[in-house]
Amino acid sequence: MGKFNTVLWDVDQTLLDFSLSQRDALNGSFKQYGREMGEDVLILYTKINDAYWKQYELGKITKEELLTGRFASLFTQLGIKDISIEAFASCYQKRLGEIYYFRDNAYELCLKLKGRVGQYAVTNGVSATQRNKLRLSGLDQVLDGIFVSEEMGAPKPSFQYFEKCFSQIPGFLQEKTLIVGDSLSSDMQGGNNAGIACCWYNPEQKTNDTKLRIDYEITNLWELEGIL
Repeated sequence: MGKFNTVLWDVDQTLLDFSLSQRDALNGSFKQYGREMGEDVLILYTKINDAYWKQYELGKITKEELLTGRFASLFTQLGIKDISIEAFASCYQKRLGEIYYFRDNAYELCLKLKGRVGQYAVTNGVSATQRNKLRLSGLDQVLDGIFVSEEMGAPKPSFQYFEKCFSQIPGFLQEKTLIVGDSLSSDMQGGNNAGIACCWYNPEQKTNDTKLRIDYEITNLWELEGIL
């Protein structure tokens, strides 16, 4: 038996390229409302969205406040007053659940690992959006389970979130579990909080300016084979 028998996969920007999906969903939403989205709008939205997600991870805002608040902030800065924030947010979220791009041929990797280790998705994304993306991509048929924070009643990286995940993994062993993700504040912090091994997926080779425990660092998902 290998060093690990359970892998917890982050979804957005790890298994799937969220940046590309976000760009397409945002662009399509603006077009639906008769607007054109420039690169400057995407950059601004990404900055706003990241800040809202950080607040959610810290438990300072609810998922509902995040979903509309980010667009309220965006529209305020862009001076948009003639589009319903709620309607736009709903349009965007629907589109986001219909678009996916794999990173590093992630589907083939998960398929190759199937049966060798238990594989579970751990995600903070919106439940309907994430489940639809995972269904369309076929990953839902390869993974052994999907744990969405809003269904678990607590956000990743909280200990409460992981505790609930662990309770649903057959034969769970803390020392045999590895989390793989791109986010230091969500995935690696979560792994630290949960007391499991942490593998930071860092294809852009960013600098880690935190004091978090990182057990492994990879720039391509297929490097995980050597770790397992």
